[in-house]
Amino acid sequence: MKQLFLIRHAKSDWTNPELKDIERYLNERGYSNANMMAAKFNYKPDLIITSPAIRAMSTALIFARNINYPANSICIKQELYESSVQNYLSVIHSIDNSHNTVLLFAHNPTISNVAQHLTQALPMEMPTCAIAGISFDITDWKKAKEGDLFLFDYPKK
Repeated sequence: MKQLFLIRHAKSDWTNPELKDIERYLNERGYSNANMMAAKFNYKPDLIITSPAIRAMSTALIFARNINYPANSICIKQELYESSVQNYLSVIHSIDNSHNTVLLFAHNPTISNVAQHLTQALPMEMPTCAIAGISFDITDWKKAKEGDLFLFDYPKK
């Protein structure tokens, strides 16, 4: 059994128009929501993967701190930034099989499209800091093609 948690980064700040998109950081609500969602997250990951965007890395770091995951073990994947469903699936399929529970932090609309692709059951587009928990009855991440949505949570739920 493998568990994948797709987590959309928390709300980002748009006040500085001179920042590149990849450099945008979380706003106050983003920090608050990420801490709230991380505090109620009751799973222990074997691996955390994140996009290199500051807002995604910050959300991943907040979760890591709350669940006692070592920050220096977070895996940053360029393929998760400004990317496609196929690139996300390639990242998922390349996860080492020693990892059974994985958190993946990234961006909309792709992260919602991936959740829908893998489950055919996502009830709505993922809001900021939403978590889609997907279970797969497999032992090899390369076979993660169709899973069951067992968790869908977000800050305003």
